[in-house]
Amino acid sequence: MTTPAAAPLPYAEFDGHPATEDDLRAAALFTYGHFTAMQVRNGRVRGLVPHLERLGSANRELFGLPLDGGRVRELVRHALKGAGTSDASVRVHGLRSPGAAATTVMVTVRGPARMSPEPVGLMSVPYARTAPHLKRPGDFGQTYYGDLARRAGFDDALLTLPDGEVTEGAITNIGFWDGTSVVWPQAPALLGITMALLEQELPGAGVPSRRGPVRLGGLGAYRSAFVTNSQGMAPVARIDDTAFTVDEELMKRLAAAYGAAPWDTL
Repeated sequence: MTTPAAAPLPYAEFDGHPATEDDLRAAALFTYGHFTAMQVRNGRVRGLVPHLERLGSANRELFGLPLDGGRVRELVRHALKGAGTSDASVRVHGLRSPGAAATTVMVTVRGPARMSPEPVGLMSVPYARTAPHLKRPGDFGQTYYGDLARRAGFDDALLTLPDGEVTEGAITNIGFWDGTSVVWPQAPALLGITMALLEQELPGAGVPSRRGPVRLGGLGAYRSAFVTNSQGMAPVARIDDTAFTVDEELMKRLAAAYGAAPWDTL
């Protein structure tokens, strides 16, 4: 018996069936919704419970509807099988078209990805996302300022409040190292799963971690900085004209702490 060929990547399913043109058209024309992004290796995910909790809470807030974690796991497994892979970058989107009675779950599968370990430069911009605790697709401001930063010779944008308080990167969380502890900006921002896992694991690795106010005018108080997202982490070389030490030992300790977070089977 011949085994069916794997679907080409990127691959998408809507509520467990391969995406049709109508599905993709509806998703493109009505983007109001939420998502989570995860790296899958051998059918496993770090921080699966926080991913499912993020989807459930966002779905209740946006649509007033529950989103069952068991169903999400089943849909992700099904999409991975349809794509013929167990190693992938996966996004799970909660969508609801106007007048629809239920949430549509779109699962997209791409090749596995990992953040480059090269140091990055960030350009501060005066922009705060609406409802920053929600992970949403297609945020104009993030894309706009990220492109401006890259055209100015930086790698990405750093979002700040009007008074210069740091919130988050355009597509990352950011942490600062003052020589004794990691300081996460306390301003409203998305709690990324990688950041959440680091906060959970850093104490066991002997690295203090706390939340606190971080302002552009006070960046000189920090020796080093780093960014995190679903693809990993990287050191920060500069923010605007402020240079940071690329602390290889710190990055090793962060990687070890993150590596201690358990893998969960889908």
